[in-house]
Amino acid sequence: MTMQDFTSRLPRNLYSAARVQQLDRVAIDELGIAGFKLMQIAGKAAFNALLERWPQANRLIVFTGAGNNGGDGYIIAGLAREQGFSVNIVQVGNESALSSDAKLAHRYAVERSASMIEFSEFESELQFGHPNSVIVDALLGTGLDRDVAGNYQLAIDCINASGLPVLAIDIPSGLNADTGIAMGSTVVAAVTVTFIGMKQGLLTGQGRDFAGTVIFNNLDVPDEVYTRDSSPPPSACRIDINYVTQFLAPRTRSSHKGKHGHVLVIGGDYGYGGAALMAAEAAQRAGAGLVSVLTRSAHRPAYLARRPELMVLGTEDEDAGIEALLARADVIAIGPGLGRSQWSRKLLQLALGAQVSANTPLVVDADALNLLSERVGSGAPSKRENWILTPHPGEAAALLSCAVTEIQADRFWAVAELNKRWGGCCLLKGSGSLICAANADQPIYLCTEGNAGMASGGMGDVLSGVAASLVAQGMTLTQSLCSAVCIHGEAADLAMAAGGQRGMVATDLLPFIRQLVNPSL
Repeated sequence: MTMQDFTSRLPRNLYSAARVQQLDRVAIDELGIAGFKLMQIAGKAAFNALLERWPQANRLIVFTGAGNNGGDGYIIAGLAREQGFSVNIVQVGNESALSSDAKLAHRYAVERSASMIEFSEFESELQFGHPNSVIVDALLGTGLDRDVAGNYQLAIDCINASGLPVLAIDIPSGLNADTGIAMGSTVVAAVTVTFIGMKQGLLTGQGRDFAGTVIFNNLDVPDEVYTRDSSPPPSACRIDINYVTQFLAPRTRSSHKGKHGHVLVIGGDYGYGGAALMAAEAAQRAGAGLVSVLTRSAHRPAYLARRPELMVLGTEDEDAGIEALLARADVIAIGPGLGRSQWSRKLLQLALGAQVSANTPLVVDADALNLLSERVGSGAPSKRENWILTPHPGEAAALLSCAVTEIQADRFWAVAELNKRWGGCCLLKGSGSLICAANADQPIYLCTEGNAGMASGGMGDVLSGVAASLVAQGMTLTQSLCSAVCIHGEAADLAMAAGGQRGMVATDLLPFIRQLVNPSL
């Protein structure tokens, strides 16, 4: 597998900032672990990560704020002095405002002769020019709830303009720990070392742009911190390719095509025929026993030339047998290349009808989502449980009648709201894709697979085909969608390893999808 090692080592349980603060209180107030001891462990963990990443480093510039994040920075500065580093602490937060634990950390750095300077006196032109230097961002912690301003904003801009590598403590300053959105100026870190509870915002949206490599350290707290009655539950669950293997048992030797489901892909209007074809081929490669496509009749020769194993029915054929095909399908994937014509609307209505009459599950993607969004406010029933919705942020905005900026401002809210308004199992695509399960008691899932090479046409069509295939093979909607997102992202990571990000196309994923749905090979 090519999933990046750092993500495979991250914990499954993810937390909001408020819940991490609760974990801190359990550790300190209920289990009696001294706050300064936790600060010392955090500082040591961060400094060790720095040494591992930049073994040639011999000089640190540590930007400190007034909170406990700044206290961690003072500990790092003291440890670096003990190792013979040249250290300059740039104090952005008011020293008089330090917490009791941070004051102890400040003394620790002073006793080890770390140089300190107020930010107002810091001359970056002189201080940033030394070789083998690393910046430590210990400015702001996880409690940020408004845009960065004042000297903190100036300091962050200074850090980003330095050209030096940055180690962020707990979270890059300026990044919202809950949503992964930048709150104005935000530190761009090469490495982020985060503590006690894995912050969900580091792994979705803009978080992945600013955090760099993420390293988690639990500060050696006992497991009881996470399991007491007063301990907060996780706010989300991280999933990756390892999550999928539990659902992919080897097939019995007596298997036949009828035991592995019949997928019907509906789509491919004029000019968009490739989308439905990619979804259908992905369904095949993910293991469906039978795959049919309902599309424009003009596409049949190209489809069969590309993939003769498909069964292709044209909507312009006389006595097409569409109703019979709908009745035979175990799952319908609708949307790839569907368009928004009257032809498109009629096909969507047929799929929705089959869902009601035969309880056939749907995977709804692309233009089918846009057509659904047109029903908002019409009075027509919209919420259904037996479907998977797979919007990107633009489609999600249409479904929720809001702006894309609102979706991206809080992706966790957005995916939960999709489930609340539309039912079923909902995906919000993007960096750190999120899944809200059909069962409200299940957590929001966050997938850490995938890479920027997936920013090309057709990727969503392939994902829809994989999800539909897994539903046809007997997985629940939640299992199917979570597994499909992980398989899809890991296939893209394997394709990236084989040929790089730029130039990756959706069909590059198909051979790797087949490999990943056979984990025992």
